[in-house]
Amino acid sequence: MPQAVEKELKRFMAGLKKRNPHEKEFHQAVEEVATSVMPWYLDHAAYREAAILERVTEPDRIVIFRVTWETDDGSVRANRAWRVQFNHVLGPYKGGLRFHSSVTQSVLKFLGFEQIFKNSLTGLPMGGAKGGSNFNPKGKSDREVMRFCQSMMIELHRHIGENTDVPAGDIGVGSREISYLFGQYMRLENIWSGAMTGKGQDYGGSALRTEATGWGCVYFLERMLQNVDEELVGKRVAVSGSGNVALYAAEKAIEKGAKVISLSDSNGTVEIDSGLDRQQLEFVKELKEKRRGRISEFANEYKGVKFHKGVSPWGLKCDIALPCATQNELDGQDAQTLIDNGVMAVCEGANMPTTPEAADALRNHHIIHAPGKASNAGGVAVSGLEQSQNSMRISWSREEVDERLQKIMQAIHKRCVDYGTKDGKVNYTDGANIAGFKKVADAMISYGVV
Repeated sequence: MPQAVEKELKRFMAGLKKRNPHEKEFHQAVEEVATSVMPWYLDHAAYREAAILERVTEPDRIVIFRVTWETDDGSVRANRAWRVQFNHVLGPYKGGLRFHSSVTQSVLKFLGFEQIFKNSLTGLPMGGAKGGSNFNPKGKSDREVMRFCQSMMIELHRHIGENTDVPAGDIGVGSREISYLFGQYMRLENIWSGAMTGKGQDYGGSALRTEATGWGCVYFLERMLQNVDEELVGKRVAVSGSGNVALYAAEKAIEKGAKVISLSDSNGTVEIDSGLDRQQLEFVKELKEKRRGRISEFANEYKGVKFHKGVSPWGLKCDIALPCATQNELDGQDAQTLIDNGVMAVCEGANMPTTPEAADALRNHHIIHAPGKASNAGGVAVSGLEQSQNSMRISWSREEVDERLQKIMQAIHKRCVDYGTKDGKVNYTDGANIAGFKKVADAMISYGVV
């Protein structure tokens, strides 16, 4: 990096950290984008004069509120909830809700900031937002989850709407939680509208919304491999996580002829050396989506499946790594292990799952690496398609939604290649960041100083 660019990057980040102290996840997300766009940004006087970088890293607003609810035994509990409405120059705010004990304002600001550029890359009219609570639905009864969701919506409904802000699901927020939230929204607003996505298909949801993030990740991976004259057939694929993203990424990878050798959860990793088969995948779906069990139970059920307690999948020998669990799950040491074991590509299914040290190691060893804002955009893309279906009061078939999803992921890949190619090689992180940023920056300039 040229000295002048590095100096400006340090100046900018110092100011951002001063304005947003103790928000390490947010700092990390902003620094990744700023590092990519700064050389290009400094060459465009109009963006500098309009202070686009300073403005785009400041949320439009953050709503913070208390959610009070009762347990089944009558005990009173209080949690904190947020909605970070980051930027809506391209369309209504759009981004998921996350329920997990690890949720903080910093985590939601990082996710909301990433969402701006992810949504921009899809080409659909969506702004960037994120929200959630430090409430953890694990171990709670359906009635307890319902009471929490209904209490949360009493405040949240004031800030959302089909033309304002359209939340969806995320970690800890699946179809059950979306249903409770949307039911309470209808009760409070006395209106049925596309104010939330991720709804069941019987009441306004889109086909393939559950599968979209995982399937889209594999569609993007296919394009990455084709770009270097490789294919997915026969490749050993290590997948982390066992939520929707991981399970449906595994499903699509198997369909494309790959050998999926791992899944994981917070307790550890299962290794399937011969490759996950469809029967086993259906067992894990049942285990995780309905019984809400642990991945170790999968190893207990099937011979030849090994459970490694307390470890990630990144020590397994694989051709491709799909981190699909959570942020910063793949660190520098993990990246070096993958490199030593001959990995050729890392395609992110989760949001910012690789640490800066891991990303640096992958880049320095010329490993193809796709950032989540590009490769996991399939979920929000189908959420955008759900908004369109709700607005038109129609429902598209699985085949039509899948066709649209594939075209969107192909278009995102092309934007990354167009903006990230240098000396014949594609830097997908730079390509995604610059392409996503440019569209937002141009819109902000067009609106004037607002």
